[in-house]
Amino acid sequence: MMLHPRRDPGPEDLVEAARACGVTDERLLRALRTTPRAAFVPASPHASVYADVPLPIGHGQVTTQPSLVARMIAALGLTGNERVLEIGSGHGFQTALLARLAAYVVGVERWADLAEQARANLAGQGIGNAEIVVADGTLGVADRAPFDAIVVSAAFPEVPPPLAAQLRSGGRLVQPIGPGGQERVELYEGTPQGLVRRRTIALAHFVRLHGEYGYPPTAPPEDAG
Repeated sequence: MMLHPRRDPGPEDLVEAARACGVTDERLLRALRTTPRAAFVPASPHASVYADVPLPIGHGQVTTQPSLVARMIAALGLTGNERVLEIGSGHGFQTALLARLAAYVVGVERWADLAEQARANLAGQGIGNAEIVVADGTLGVADRAPFDAIVVSAAFPEVPPPLAAQLRSGGRLVQPIGPGGQERVELYEGTPQGLVRRRTIALAHFVRLHGEYGYPPTAPPEDAG
């Protein structure tokens, strides 16, 4: 019997991990396949960048597990015409996926050095329909609102009111709800009466959401320069 050497880990591994978690959106799976995670995370001596695990990116932050990123994005139901607000851009991997699926993405990152790296990573992949701003994510980006979809990549027991206010009626918002470390990732829909919870996407562990409408900052954000 001929043995075939195992191929090196790559984006297809993340596609298969997403499929195993129930993601069926072919546009999203194609975005996973064509967006190299290796271009968006630091090299790790402990795990392949194409393993379905979080990776550290500095300031006590970690990336979201790729299959969970896929589930959260899938819940937004993007069709290609949306304006999306992302809270917690990190090094830009999730931002890149969103940009391949929506018309425009505004990413908010608390740490200036992470934002700078995310901008460089996105530019390196030729992604021009996303911008990264350094700001308090719990305040959203009012001058770009309303948004068709909002995804929050940090945990707090409730959705910050500014984010709820910046979601258009009929839009979708995904956020980990909990104290940080043990969360329910929830899907909400915007209505004229406010947010309505639709379903739980997953149980997961996230870092805390810091800001005026989140937990008190552990350190002041770095100057955007």
